[in-house]
Amino acid sequence: MVEDVACDLRRERRRGRTGEAGSESSRRPDYRSLKNPFLPQPIFSEDQVAAIHDTALRVLEELGIKVLLPEARHVLAGAGALVDEGSQMVRIGRDLVEAALASAPRSIKAHGGARDRDLMLELGSMTFLAGAGAPNVTDLERGRRPGTLAAYEELTKLIQHFDVLHMLCPSIEPQDVDNRFRHYAVNRAQLTLSDKFPFVFARGTPQVDDSFEMVRLARGLSEDEFRAGAHCYTVINTNSPRQLDIPMAQGIIDFARAGQVSIITPFCLAGAMAPITVAGALTLQHAEALAGLTLAQIVRPGAPVVYGSFSSNVDMKSGAPAFGTPEHVKATLGAGQLARFTGLPWRSGGGSAANISDAQAAHETQFALWGSVLAGATVCIHAAGWLEGGLSVSYEKLITDIEALQTVAELCSRTPGDEDSIGFEAIAEVQPGGHFFSAGHTMARYRTAFYEPLVADWSNFGNWTQAGSKSATERATGIWKRLLADFQPPASAAATAGVLDEFIARRTEEGGAAPVS
Repeated sequence: MVEDVACDLRRERRRGRTGEAGSESSRRPDYRSLKNPFLPQPIFSEDQVAAIHDTALRVLEELGIKVLLPEARHVLAGAGALVDEGSQMVRIGRDLVEAALASAPRSIKAHGGARDRDLMLELGSMTFLAGAGAPNVTDLERGRRPGTLAAYEELTKLIQHFDVLHMLCPSIEPQDVDNRFRHYAVNRAQLTLSDKFPFVFARGTPQVDDSFEMVRLARGLSEDEFRAGAHCYTVINTNSPRQLDIPMAQGIIDFARAGQVSIITPFCLAGAMAPITVAGALTLQHAEALAGLTLAQIVRPGAPVVYGSFSSNVDMKSGAPAFGTPEHVKATLGAGQLARFTGLPWRSGGGSAANISDAQAAHETQFALWGSVLAGATVCIHAAGWLEGGLSVSYEKLITDIEALQTVAELCSRTPGDEDSIGFEAIAEVQPGGHFFSAGHTMARYRTAFYEPLVADWSNFGNWTQAGSKSATERATGIWKRLLADFQPPASAAATAGVLDEFIARRTEEGGAAPVS
């Protein structure tokens, strides 16, 4: 009897999901703006955090950082930093760092292509991004292969579909497009297929200027309107240990001058590019992040910057990077403490070193995710789809990781505890030994009471076998294929294609813009 009622409820719920009946009552969760409900978890005492911060300032004052871009050295020298042009080393006083931290905004409004895609980047908010920066892409049907523009466009469509992925990202490198024109193709895909907050590569001023112009054209902004708000972002990676290369330093300057967001992120792998201890790796990371933040604030006080953290460890047998490890989680928790010490919004990094979408990949990605959630990260990059330590993005893993992200998003929603939710009348209605399937309390809520899984299969073994005995990864293939087949871009985004194509045609005829190295 209980099983029969449960089956009837499942059939009714499926009808509501597909719109055949009851669709007006179907569950419609809102994942677009998340507030982290968890108290940040510390791993260091307040005294230890202060000591790490103080030591990072000593690193900048006494040891310095090598800055390869002459313009950046000139800017820093003009503000009072000590510059040795022969060695390109720059020593930055703590007074400059403190002034930079005072002027950097604590809250950044990131403008999407539609107002309901706007984000507030600040401590306490939580945004997730897909895996980014991979040279390869993989899926079960087409295998592992170099990234192409077609694959980039497909991943952009999938990212657009899922509200729990809040910003666009450079998922893969479209290697079939010449690097003089690649930024046009990537920006066109973002701006015509999505209305989310877009990413712009920092690969030299000519490419950055082109990209800013494309964002302005797509969003209908004057140059003054563009510079008055944050309409795109980039990720700046230092070259640990203690080096800032030419394109990254130029990117900090270009984005600060234009009032656009820089996520300044050292990539410190303990035992390789950083001290082998978590505290040591975080000290170096903190110093490098503060150096980049200081440069941005000298260029333009109040420039929107996000404190970046992406520290983990390496396999000391091979030197290969590892993710989702206890050390990765601890470093993320410690980075959260340092970010809160500064008061700035901050980013963390997820990811996996697994080679395929399997149990190892899921385990590593979810531990990295929970590290970010419990550390209070504002932005978590590489939260879905990342494999091989960043060498590939997997379509199937993107889908299965979404399940974990949506589960976290569900935890952000309020759990009612009013008298009706406590349900004394429901308990009184059901006799001892009975069931609640047909209780009035259940019937009034069952369509929206529980999270509906994206990938998970809750059927019994017999039904699962009859359906083909598919693993979660195999089921994910059918999901991404269906989503791509059904995809429709936002009308406002698709409408920008004409003006963008005119700009691209003109710039292509002029020779494009080569990246700076």
